[in-house]
Amino acid sequence: MAVSTCRYFVPPAPWRRTKIVCTLGPATASEEMIRRLIRAGMDVARINFSHGDHTTHASAVQMVRAIAQEERRNVAIMGDLQGPKLRVGELAGGQMHLQEGGHVRLVAAASAEQGDTIPIPHQELIQHLRPGDVLLLDDGLMSLRVEEAGPAGAVGEVLAGGTLLSHKGISLPGAASSLPAITPKDRADLAFAVQQGFDFIALSFVRRAEDVQELRRLLAELGADIPIVAKIEKREAVENIQEIIQAADAVMVARGDLGVEAPAEEVPLYQKRIIQLARLAAKPVITATQMLESMIHNPRPTRAEASDVANAILDGTDAVMLSGETAVGKYPVEAVEMMVRIALATERAFPYERELERVGPLPADGITDAVTQATCEIAQELSARAIIPSTMSGYTARMVSRHRPATPILVCTPSEKVCRQMALVWGAHAALVPEYQGTDEMIRTADRAAVACGMAKAGDLVVITAGIPSGGRGKTNMVYVHRVMGEA
Repeated sequence: MAVSTCRYFVPPAPWRRTKIVCTLGPATASEEMIRRLIRAGMDVARINFSHGDHTTHASAVQMVRAIAQEERRNVAIMGDLQGPKLRVGELAGGQMHLQEGGHVRLVAAASAEQGDTIPIPHQELIQHLRPGDVLLLDDGLMSLRVEEAGPAGAVGEVLAGGTLLSHKGISLPGAASSLPAITPKDRADLAFAVQQGFDFIALSFVRRAEDVQELRRLLAELGADIPIVAKIEKREAVENIQEIIQAADAVMVARGDLGVEAPAEEVPLYQKRIIQLARLAAKPVITATQMLESMIHNPRPTRAEASDVANAILDGTDAVMLSGETAVGKYPVEAVEMMVRIALATERAFPYERELERVGPLPADGITDAVTQATCEIAQELSARAIIPSTMSGYTARMVSRHRPATPILVCTPSEKVCRQMALVWGAHAALVPEYQGTDEMIRTADRAAVACGMAKAGDLVVITAGIPSGGRGKTNMVYVHRVMGEA
């Protein structure tokens, strides 16, 4: 949707390239907390459909939209579909203490009345169990070894104990899932997300490109064209990663469930490969799960967590994500502030020149690739104040971003939808501008936006890139070095 008015957003100060995704939840359900998250640096608000109801989510969406506008911040909203995740049912008393060496019963049921029974509302999992199988609970924090198995249920010995809560995840690593990629609950949540105007939809437990394509068909049936974030959390998805990246609009390295599916020592290597491939394809990539996990309970992260965030940024991730830290943690705002500090420190040491040289070509679009790389090189050579992609679809901006330039990127677009999508793109600060006709008007629009956003002043050099004539994806063919006039 193009607009006839303009909206200039406040860029982060100091300038930050890495985007921050925050999961909303009970700890951040008030207007005050959402405002504090936005001021601290939240770029994308994540609504996790695994928890809460539509009434609660609608209230959160309304607050994010209103407060972001008041604060002049460009904040996107991402809905995260639960997907076919296997979860335990309702435990007697809501929780169960698993004692190492103890035994529990596993039954195919939605709830359990006995304290030694774990209900599993997935008959197919119970039927799949065999003696010797190891079941992982709550992202692998607890585990059981099956000793007896039959159609009515199973008996397992506790290998690693802990306190299990109702509805926590359960998995049998290596077992192929026969569950559909998109569940009836997902369909209801998807319709809600479309009605609420979400900016991104994250698809959980993607296995192959066809899963993404199915979601896109459902969105089309609902009359929506919302970018899809494919969550990589199954080993099968890693094996099909190139096809999935091609089918999706963005990807998420969901390390929690991926760490259950695959050996822990392999997850960092998967992360690096997924980030590299997504960046090569000019698709935004989010690194998620347990980034600052200790800040759920503590005001400061561990040194290992700080290193984890920094290394994800050095790997080239577009965004880093907070889950429980902001949803249920004691220190949600402090977690965002810490993420910002780590990002800024890492970006000061980021090897921009090396990254500009080493990013691989995009064979499917050689002209745009060459033009955007030249744009970044010219901006660097001239010490330009900003690179300004003028774009209708956001494609030019993502192509500039994939080169990871040191120069700030100001994306001028007349599309409100594209403007908010830029909240997930590395280094991109968006300005919502009026539709323009012709190259001269486009340059004047970029000039005004650069000054209004505080990214340049009269006399500064900026480098503008766009497609001429305007209007189509994949037609970036212009680079223009402009000295800012600072006209109103």
